[in-house]
Amino acid sequence: MAEADASGRMTAAVWLTLLLAVVSAVDRSNFKTCDQSSFCKRQRNLKPGSSPYRALLESLQFSQDSMKIQLINEANKVPLLLEFYGLKGNMTRLRINELTPLKARYEVPDVLVQDPPTTRLSVTGRDENSVELSLGDGIRKVILTAKPFRMDLLVGWELVLSVNSRGLLVFEHLRQRKDSFSDKVSSTVVSIWDSIKNLFSRTPTKEPDPDGAEAAEASNAPLPLEEEPTEKTEQLEDTSKREGEAEEDPGTWEETFKTHTDRKPNGPTSVGLDFSFPGVENVYGIPEHADNLRLRTTEGGDPYRLYNLDVFQYELYNPMALYGSVPVLLAHSAQRTLGIFWLNAAETWVDITSNTAGKTLFGKMLDYIQGGGETPQTDVRWMSESGIIDVFLLLGPSPADVFKQYTSLTGTQALPPLFALAYHQSRWNYNDEEDVNAVDNGFDEHDIPYDIIWLDIEHTDGKRYFTWDPNKFPHPREMLQHLTAKRRKMVSIVDPHIKVDTGYRVHNEIRSRDFYVKTKDGNDYEGWCWPGSAGYPDFTNPQMRAWWSSMFAYDQYEGSTENLYTWNDMNEPSIFNGPEVTMHKDAVHQGDWEHRDVHNLYGFYVQMATAQGQEQRSGGVERPFVLTRSFFAGSQRYGAVWTGDNSAEWDHLKISIPMCLSLGLVGISFCGADVGGFFKNPEPELLVRWYQVGAYQPFFRAHAHVDTTRREPWLFGEENKALIRDAIRERYALLPFWYTLLYQSYRTGQPVMRPLWVEYPQDPTVYGIDDQYLLGDALLVHPVTAQGARGVQVYLPGKGAVWYDVHTHQKLHAPQTLYLTVTMSSIPVYQRGGSIVARKERVRRSSDCMQNDPYTLYVALGPQGTAQGDLFVDDGHTYNFETKGQYLHRLFRFSGNVLTASTADPKGSFETLAWIERVVILGAGKPAAVFLKQDGAAETRLDFTHEAETSVLTVRKPAVNVGADWSISLR
Repeated sequence: MAEADASGRMTAAVWLTLLLAVVSAVDRSNFKTCDQSSFCKRQRNLKPGSSPYRALLESLQFSQDSMKIQLINEANKVPLLLEFYGLKGNMTRLRINELTPLKARYEVPDVLVQDPPTTRLSVTGRDENSVELSLGDGIRKVILTAKPFRMDLLVGWELVLSVNSRGLLVFEHLRQRKDSFSDKVSSTVVSIWDSIKNLFSRTPTKEPDPDGAEAAEASNAPLPLEEEPTEKTEQLEDTSKREGEAEEDPGTWEETFKTHTDRKPNGPTSVGLDFSFPGVENVYGIPEHADNLRLRTTEGGDPYRLYNLDVFQYELYNPMALYGSVPVLLAHSAQRTLGIFWLNAAETWVDITSNTAGKTLFGKMLDYIQGGGETPQTDVRWMSESGIIDVFLLLGPSPADVFKQYTSLTGTQALPPLFALAYHQSRWNYNDEEDVNAVDNGFDEHDIPYDIIWLDIEHTDGKRYFTWDPNKFPHPREMLQHLTAKRRKMVSIVDPHIKVDTGYRVHNEIRSRDFYVKTKDGNDYEGWCWPGSAGYPDFTNPQMRAWWSSMFAYDQYEGSTENLYTWNDMNEPSIFNGPEVTMHKDAVHQGDWEHRDVHNLYGFYVQMATAQGQEQRSGGVERPFVLTRSFFAGSQRYGAVWTGDNSAEWDHLKISIPMCLSLGLVGISFCGADVGGFFKNPEPELLVRWYQVGAYQPFFRAHAHVDTTRREPWLFGEENKALIRDAIRERYALLPFWYTLLYQSYRTGQPVMRPLWVEYPQDPTVYGIDDQYLLGDALLVHPVTAQGARGVQVYLPGKGAVWYDVHTHQKLHAPQTLYLTVTMSSIPVYQRGGSIVARKERVRRSSDCMQNDPYTLYVALGPQGTAQGDLFVDDGHTYNFETKGQYLHRLFRFSGNVLTASTADPKGSFETLAWIERVVILGAGKPAAVFLKQDGAAETRLDFTHEAETSVLTVRKPAVNVGADWSISLR
């Protein structure tokens, strides 16, 4: 363990050691491979083939919305209970658990926003080895085969998904260790009982049934007689034999990784299941990994790992685990899109195999020509260390359907306050109040807008969160009020490791309330992090979360004001002296659950409690802003995510695009990467390009390591300052568009930042593209991410579609791949013909200062001369849009040479001074005149200009309120 001085503070030598660890490249030996994770290795050693599981058709039970049936492992005779539900919205749910476990197995709470509504389920066919079920309208069918067990989902007569078709179902049952005290007692009891039977052989007997046969016998779905154990001696002999075989495998009851030994009181408890997608070659999702958007096959290497870890300076293009885990995978073909949501919070590995992997395009074409090619198929195998099998099958069929289905289960992206979509300035660390003031003034002096300045761990009193360093930040309230006067905000870091210090109020309260995670021996769990010795609050405990939320009240978080928001870092949790830099798996949480069961939920709960604290401090009026590094399914409900500790390298700039695209596919739209790279010092070209990329990603923050040189935007010369300023100003001009996209995501679950295949699902050209993307369906972005680039190749999708360069207004026809020459000022962005985008082009020092500024509408005409778009407007920071209906959702349509503005949602009403100052129509001819018509007013003539070379018509000063209904006619 690291050394500390008598006061408990870390010594200089310890700090140096830790900092060296942070700035060095990732040491992969600190993190497990599949072979070093005993359950992953055990499951992977099971090869595809005949499944040992059989469904017991005689135990089948039906209700209108569910089917229950027992599965038996014919090798060890352990019974499982399978539950299958048809869900509304074209989804199904499959749950598998032990029929009679020795103790309850962990089932993930709090992630689902509701119990999913079910749909009608009926039996439509049956024979001696299968049952056919019909879902809802009868178009979707499920065929359950008894031996070997498998399930097939069909739409019409087309097979779209198979479960356990490769026979890789694994369910390791809870058991007592063969040489445990209880087993010795049981053996003694059996010996005594045998002696009694010998003495009283004429007395008929039947023993109690600790392994659950009697419970099974009394259940609604009884074991068949031929499977039912009858004597306790038989059960013990059978169990001993099974457990003896299992115990021969290393890692069964304990495993050691480096210096850490993980003892497993329940033995092996892993679960696994395989799914097959016929006709599918493209799969996506399961973030977080620093890898391409389209997932690779994992044969010959490690599976993708989902286990939230603090990986210093992570490597790229490998399946190593990172800070967050969302166990959702999407499978896509030209015919349909499907999804799998594997609801399990334990360490999870995902294997992907394909029968077409490694085949070249020429080889596939040759197969097709020769008529000998097999149907493409992708197989996905999920393996988790503990818990149960609880999986949702999202049946699409379109990408938009899958997004709607998944977010109906876990919630949509929270609508952030408007300022959170603006530019954020951060580093580890701004030194003191004077430094904060100087940086804030610097943005004004150099005419660069920004909204939020951030403080890292050094702002606290000795890494004690909810405090301020009394020497460096003696007047936090005055500092925050100074920012408020400029209509700006601050974010301070609050990490979930609490300094063990009896002079620290937060620590004392958590300890007195018994809210810390425990060791397996019942003591408060302690590990080492930034403060030195630290305790870890048990965020799985609702009472702990409620207390944590209360700490954000203004009278609890001393010096805080309404413009102070929060950053949750290190919440994997990160523990410097723990196994794999995280918590021991045998640590204990409320309810006697081991950390192995809940690990991937920890960061989710930290962000949840923090966001709820921000809401509560305002009486539920204000929307929170919380950034988290660690996350799980459902984290989108509580704020933003960033991609962690990246590096100032070109490849890290490139990888930020597929990383955020992957998060958007699984509900987390509010994503970004540290602009400039967290580690190392970016050269000016890289920094400029990173600002240009960040300006077109949802979360836009510059951040840097404590050892890097300062990199405020004005420190790299006038030319680079101007380029960075232009990129940031582009972001601010588009804030109405960004805000509307986030509102749409909040309402519908659709991602903000989208891979091209989401909007063009039948175009195979786009399936592997992840260096360009769409914002909504209107803007296509292809940032420059290569050093010294003189040009980029841009693919414009859509048969018969047109696209307009947003800078030159050049009209381009699709589909085509074009080579675009670029300079250092270039940010290649195209607006889709048929879309309307609202901008605010009077950029001021912060977004709040632009609240009542006028809008410009960019109307990009499609091939038929039509276009449509929308705009969401509210106060930008409260829940009044939900609670009081105080909002405007405006719809703009252009058709027949008439642009109309109307309400997209009559339920909303909001008064604003903002107005329309200009309408720019791309692809328009020159009219003889332009007229404005408003309800109850006479028609008025408007001024306009027309550029014949680019076919751009600019209508000046309609001067209509953005909330009014009106029409503009070209004649």
